[in-house]
Amino acid sequence: MKRMKFLLLLVTFLVLAACSDEESVESIEVIKFADAGWDSIRVHNSIAQLIIEEGYGYETEVVSGTTATTMQALEQGDLHVYMEVWTDNVKEVYEKAVESGKIVKLSTNFADNAQGLYVPTYVIKGDAERGIEAVAPDLKTVQDLAKYPELFQDPEDGSKGRIVGAPSSWAVSEHLETKLVTYGLDEQYNYLAPGSDAAIVADLAGAYTKGEPWVGYYWSPTWVTASYDLTLLEDHPYDEEVWESSKGTEFPPNDVVVAVYKDLPTQAKDVVDFLSHYETSNDLTEQALEYMGENEVEPEDAAKWWMKEHEKIWTTWVSEEVAEKVKATLK
Repeated sequence: MKRMKFLLLLVTFLVLAACSDEESVESIEVIKFADAGWDSIRVHNSIAQLIIEEGYGYETEVVSGTTATTMQALEQGDLHVYMEVWTDNVKEVYEKAVESGKIVKLSTNFADNAQGLYVPTYVIKGDAERGIEAVAPDLKTVQDLAKYPELFQDPEDGSKGRIVGAPSSWAVSEHLETKLVTYGLDEQYNYLAPGSDAAIVADLAGAYTKGEPWVGYYWSPTWVTASYDLTLLEDHPYDEEVWESSKGTEFPPNDVVVAVYKDLPTQAKDVVDFLSHYETSNDLTEQALEYMGENEVEPEDAAKWWMKEHEKIWTTWVSEEVAEKVKATLK
C-alpha cells in the first residue's frame, strides 16, 4: 500500500512538473526575424512575415545584425526565426546550437546554391556585341588567378591585384582570406572586405558597365547572378578535412535552412507547422531577386510579386483557410 501511495505521489509530482514547464514558456505576440544583411534572406523574411501576419494573426519584426550577432540572438531567444542559415558557413556555431537544443531546424529552404570567386564571363570569352575581347581565355580556376594580378590591378596599389571579398562581418570573409593565403594569392593580391553587400555590387556594376576585368566573391541565389553574366571560378573538389584545415577546396555544399529558437514550437505551434513546410530553390529565390533588382523595389514588394506568381507553391505550406486569408491581401 505504501509503495502504491509513493508511486501515485511520484506520478502526481511529474505531471505537475510537466505542467509547470509548459506554463513557464510564455505565449508570444511578436515573432522576431533575423536580417543578417543580404537580399535573399530579406525576401524570405517578407514572404514568411506576410503569411504569419495575415494568416495566423501574429505581429512580426525584423532585427538586423551581423551573422555572428544574429545567430547568438537566436540561441538566446532574442530572435525567433532565421529564414536562411547557411549551415556550412557557420558550421561549428550551428551544429553546437542544434546539439545543445538551443535552436531547432525546421526545414531546408534551398540546397542548390553556389558561392565563391566570380569574374564577368567576358573576361574569359569576350563579348562581341560589346566589342570586348577575351583578356584571360585560360582563366578557369581560383589558382589560375596567380597568372593575372596585373589584369585585376588594385586601383590603390599598382604593385598588386585586388580581389573583392565579403564584408568583414560575414563568416565567409575569414574563409576567403584563409583560402588566398593557402593558394599563395595573398602575395600577389590585396584582399578588400567591403562594408556591405551593396558595396560589392556597386564595385562589380562599375567594372561591368565599362567592360573592365573584375574578380570577387558572390553567391547564388541573388539578383546579381541572375542579371549579370558571371562565371564562377573552379576550385579543388570539396574535401571536408582539407576545407577545415586550410579552405583549400571549393566551398562546401550548403544546406540553407529555416531554424527557430527552441521555445517557438510551444509558443507558436501553428507558425512552426507552416515553417516546417517552407521550401524553395535557387531558381525560385533568384526570380524574386531578379524582379527586385530590375524594378528597384523593396523586398516586401518582391515577396508579394513572387507569391502571386507561385501561388501553387506557397499554398501547400499552409492550410486552405490560412491560404485564403493571405490570398485576399494579395489582390
